[in-house]
Amino acid sequence: MALHKREEFSLKEQELAAFAKALSHPARISILAKLAKRNECVCGELVEALPLAQSTVSQHLKELKNAGLIDGTVDGPRSCYCINWKAFEKFMGEFSFLFNKLKIQNEKACC
Repeated sequence: MALHKREEFSLKEQELAAFAKALSHPARISILAKLAKRNECVCGELVEALPLAQSTVSQHLKELKNAGLIDGTVDGPRSCYCINWKAFEKFMGEFSFLFNKLKIQNEKACC
């Protein structure tokens, strides 16, 4: 039985990669910026603010929510989302730790 190569990496490396992947689309960055301005937003308002179809916005919201970067509630036809700041703080700390560790290990310039 073949193993997935992903399993050969640490859980922390997998989590950081998932976080980075969730941020890897400009529409998701735009959604996060709009949510940060309002602290809460109805999905329909996001659709009006973005040059994307409602189904596309919903898919991006789903990706952000699955990654734990936003929280959301559905109340009938209304969907409200907000940024999960604790998740961002966690990953910002882990990315800072990783990059500082790499920088220290590579203090000698290679080029």
